[in-house]
Amino acid sequence: MIQTTLEISGMMCGMCEAHINDAIRSAFPVRKVQSSYKKGKTVIYSEMPLDKEKLRSTINATGYVFLNAKEETVEKRSFFDIFRKR
Repeated sequence: MIQTTLEISGMMCGMCEAHINDAIRSAFPVRKVQSSYKKGKTVIYSEMPLDKEKLRSTINATGYVFLNAKEETVEKRSFFDIFRKR
């Protein structure tokens, strides 16, 4: 799973977070997206890497400003993984 963390300027409230989340969900095949206006960040989980230029244009089209993106591979674990023996 790929975790992409975006730095976004201009988010001021929960509705701003919802606008960003909706724009990303409609433009990309993502597993999960979560934004925080307090931190100025959006975290996206996807199966494949996302196109950075398309991310930039999608965010900027909403009226917010895309600042930076960081991508890393992560192992997404569920709550029930703690009960599994390795």
